[in-house]
Amino acid sequence: MTAAPLSYRRDVSRLLELGLPLIGSQLAQLSIGITDVVMLGWYDIGALAAGVLGQSIFFAILLLGAGFAFAVMPIVATAATEGDTTALRRATRMGLWLSVGFSLLILPVLLMGPTLFRLMGQAPDLADGAGLYLQIGAFGMAPALVLLTMRSTLAGVERTKIVLLVTVASAVLNVGLNWVLIFGRFGVPELGLAGSALASVLVNLFGAIALVFYAQKVLAAEQLFVRLWRIDWEALVKVARLGFPIGLTYLSEVGLFAAAAVMVGWIGEVELAAHGVALQAASVTFMFHLGLSQAATIRAGNAYGRRDRFGFVRGAMTAFGLSGVFAVLTVLIFVLLPRPIAWIFLDSADPLAPAVVEMAVILIFMAALFQVADAAQVMALGLLRGLHDTAVPMWLAAGSYWGLGIPASYVLGSVLGYGAVGIWAGLVVGLGFAGALLLLRLRGRVGAMDEPDRGAAG
Repeated sequence: MTAAPLSYRRDVSRLLELGLPLIGSQLAQLSIGITDVVMLGWYDIGALAAGVLGQSIFFAILLLGAGFAFAVMPIVATAATEGDTTALRRATRMGLWLSVGFSLLILPVLLMGPTLFRLMGQAPDLADGAGLYLQIGAFGMAPALVLLTMRSTLAGVERTKIVLLVTVASAVLNVGLNWVLIFGRFGVPELGLAGSALASVLVNLFGAIALVFYAQKVLAAEQLFVRLWRIDWEALVKVARLGFPIGLTYLSEVGLFAAAAVMVGWIGEVELAAHGVALQAASVTFMFHLGLSQAATIRAGNAYGRRDRFGFVRGAMTAFGLSGVFAVLTVLIFVLLPRPIAWIFLDSADPLAPAVVEMAVILIFMAALFQVADAAQVMALGLLRGLHDTAVPMWLAAGSYWGLGIPASYVLGSVLGYGAVGIWAGLVVGLGFAGALLLLRLRGRVGAMDEPDRGAAG
């Protein structure tokens, strides 16, 4: 009678040992974006609105390319379980190839930032500011994707503490660079929004270099970077087949929020600033679920390599339990403390700040509504990736976000006139359907551990 509880306690301990550094690194990574929002909010509400819009689009494009980096994690986790250092090396190298290749392909698009935002119907000043953020941020795309690829490899071999350390160091560096570059300190010109974008580029470059050097040292036997210039078509196709759906899935979800930012931008500057504040608050809680989901991906990849269905199911229940408890706590915090949360991001001396806070309080209430559904869908996606199943989950998620969420946001926000609140209600609809459909998919795919590896094809 005591074996099962002991097993679950052991699973909780192992999952947290692996997951807490990943959760911490996700939070530290997010703090970079939060630092940008907070300091731009202290600097100028107009710069905050433009930064929120530019950051939303940049992050959406980044996650499309990051699919290749994230695909490396389950492949490496399975290879590590099987003792296959060759597969580990090949996946990492081709993940780097695909990440850098994507960065070069997307560079011309990012450099057209102001034109893109004008085509989206944004006001000229807002379009120019957000476009400038994209133009500068474009040069940080390659370092950011290299950083994510190396994080995936190191996490896949369960070296998550270094990921946390480097990300925390990056977050601290970002605070200093933002303070110097946005406000103009130590003789540096006051760059405002441009300074925030430049700080992000430098921080991503630092993180990429640090993890590459660390991996070269501690994984010397794996020879990750030997003959890096040689293309490995078989491994490249495998990473691409697994990673492209992951990237599209992330793009679908982040694109849902980016599209919401565009629609809120049609309403006004105050509403867009409030959207940015509420989104940052929701993103903090999401990072817990994302980090735990990545730990679940690694554990699921290990179980998949062993064809251990029972271990997979037990680990999945543990992951869902931990994520669910945190989601409930988050709902309570958002419902009880929305106003103090909103004021963190704003300067009380700004004449527009009270109006922004009032709108942000309402949107934080809306964020509380989708916490459980958001936790369920990201955890289901992480477990499915551990089973190398990415294509069908992509369609389920994209259909929910774009087939239901965005139309609901547009109808409720613009057609029926509920404004930013209606737009966020559409987000609740999209995330809710995604959570339900992905849970059904996960239930049906547990048997895939007894089948050949064909999950990426659905």
